[in-house]
Amino acid sequence: MKGKRYSQEQIIRILKQVEDGTPVPQVCREHGVSEQSVYRWRAKYDGLDIAEVRRLRELEEENRRLKKLVADQALDIQILKEVNAKKW
Repeated sequence: MKGKRYSQEQIIRILKQVEDGTPVPQVCREHGVSEQSVYRWRAKYDGLDIAEVRRLRELEEENRRLKKLVADQALDIQILKEVNAKKW
């Protein structure tokens, strides 16, 4: 699968061009993206500015780390329960 081509900041700049009145097909030709990508980005990032996108990225990273921490703790608890359940 192909990796991401545009950063979130670049996506916001592209969407700002569309909001400023530039037709979507013209913006798509300039940046080499499909119209479907622009509409998908608009659904995800509509109304956000670059600072908010950076904050969103930070929150997603923090959420990922917390989910990993919870999964690790759940695994540790499961292992301890199995060890404790055995009769010595």
